[in-house]
Amino acid sequence: MLAAFTAFHVLLSLIGIVAGFVFLAGLLSSKRLEGWTTVFLYTTIATSVTGYIFPVDHIMPSHIVGALSLIALTIAVLGRKRLRSSEGWRKAYVISSVTALYFNTFVLVAQMFQKIPVLHAMAPTQSEPPFQIAQLVVLLTFLSLGTRATMKFRGGTLRAA
Repeated sequence: MLAAFTAFHVLLSLIGIVAGFVFLAGLLSSKRLEGWTTVFLYTTIATSVTGYIFPVDHIMPSHIVGALSLIALTIAVLGRKRLRSSEGWRKAYVISSVTALYFNTFVLVAQMFQKIPVLHAMAPTQSEPPFQIAQLVVLLTFLSLGTRATMKFRGGTLRAA
């Protein structure tokens, strides 16, 4: 039963990440991809929520990342509903959405270093330079893309696509 739930959780996460990158490409090209956006936001919410259902006896780093992601996603969902009302909501929507995608990708990289033998061998405790460098590259990539998306989105309401 736990294996099936884990597979479901991982599938939600992967769908959210793929949809999130399509959503981000839409922001960067000034296209409003409503279907992809909906899939991204709600599978990412479901990923964070289902992460709390796993049987554990203490708070783990994944719980903290999940809480931060849910905060970002709450802002994103509220911002999405208020896109046309102000520049501030549009920025909040883009920044919080990209932040949630970053958190999901951060966890993906951490999981890859735990589960893929060659990566695990390079950073068994996830405190070694290969893990830190990989996460730094992910962070810098998202900071760059998020900044560009915020600036691109800033000009007005996105076109429907």
